[in-house]
Amino acid sequence: MSDILILNGRLVDPASGVEAERDLLVRRGRVAAVEAPGGLREAKAKEVIDAAGMIVAPGLVDIHVHLREPGQTYKESIATGTAAAAAGGFTSVVAMPNTVPVNDSVAGLQWMVDAARGACVKLFAMPAATFGSMGEEITDFHELQRAGAVGFTDDGKPVLHDRVMREALVAAAGIGVPVSQHAEDTRLTGGCSMNAGPVAFRLGLRGMTVEAEALIVERDIRLLKDIERSERLRAHLHVQHVSTARAMSLIRTAKAEGLHVTCEVAPHHFTLTDEAVGDYDTNAKMNPPLRAEADRLAMIAGLMDGTVDCIATDHAPHARFEKEQEFERAPNGITGLETALGLALRVLHKGQGMTVSRVMALMSAQPAGIVSLEGRGTLKVGSFADVVVFDSAAEWSFEAKRSRSKSRNTPFDGAGMVGRVMATICEGRVVYRYAAAEAKR
Repeated sequence: MSDILILNGRLVDPASGVEAERDLLVRRGRVAAVEAPGGLREAKAKEVIDAAGMIVAPGLVDIHVHLREPGQTYKESIATGTAAAAAGGFTSVVAMPNTVPVNDSVAGLQWMVDAARGACVKLFAMPAATFGSMGEEITDFHELQRAGAVGFTDDGKPVLHDRVMREALVAAAGIGVPVSQHAEDTRLTGGCSMNAGPVAFRLGLRGMTVEAEALIVERDIRLLKDIERSERLRAHLHVQHVSTARAMSLIRTAKAEGLHVTCEVAPHHFTLTDEAVGDYDTNAKMNPPLRAEADRLAMIAGLMDGTVDCIATDHAPHARFEKEQEFERAPNGITGLETALGLALRVLHKGQGMTVSRVMALMSAQPAGIVSLEGRGTLKVGSFADVVVFDSAAEWSFEAKRSRSKSRNTPFDGAGMVGRVMATICEGRVVYRYAAAEAKR
């Protein structure tokens, strides 16, 4: 860690309402000063980054990643996954609990976030909401939060039983953290491998209906209302990877009614449709699946009108041999940490006219707020020096073979991106530098 001066860049910090030319001084891992151009001419630093023509923004925050460690390090490790995060401009990531074994204990949580794992960005975790993610008995929320948990989820599986989900929401409300729900009624999706629709019909595959997602969202909102009325508790429901217009509509209505509901959308759900499956391309297989064009447009509408609180990648690496099998047998999931910013800027900023400041809010300040990461998602003086410097006008193509992840399962190999990450700084340490990284390849 050394002092760093970042000069001549355009600071975009939605949390502090700043979007202007500013110079930034990083000292001892914190933001020490933010001044108008020339205001730091007397400051001394070991390293100076010239950000002329670049955006300087709070490091991105991803509250939904799968890092596969422990138990499946042939797919990904915490070290390689966080290296991919740094290359994508992320400085904080929240790991999901579906590891082997499931992260459902204080010991498991502490092991995961220990520095010995080699994370190069800040690693947080959401342990399982229920033991073994089996949906039967909630874990010890109080002790897990004391050990660092930022929320609870059985991601990959829904908390299906009403009684258990209600108990989880009440317990989480008592300690001020969210329950993140994978909204899928698995009683309706057995044997399904993609979205129900014309493409599934053509390919002869069983399809997941939009009702499977909407029914769980509807049930969870009903539980929130009951808890607020009967328990006088303001429980926080976070809906993961929303993919259907119906679920988005339910969330929009719940927000209008004042319920504490937040949600995320993944870049693949606002960029692609089920047509990307083509002729059984397993790199386009994920859960929830890619949906119809009307659903994709509904995700964009939710992002544009403020219904969606954040963008999250659902980074889910798999080994090549796992994806190179029959579509129905291949695992769900794609990598996403290195393509999220490029897709958001291409589709939302360049394609839909969303401001860069709004994109940054969706990828930094707002996700940090959902899981209460104090001192992150902003570049106010005194906050952690988590910074991303990127060229918002640069156009480039993603090459999966250059990924820092161990896995290459992405439908975006060769896809066009907008916005090139030039440097990522986490707590005052430069953890990614574009020119240096490319020079070694």
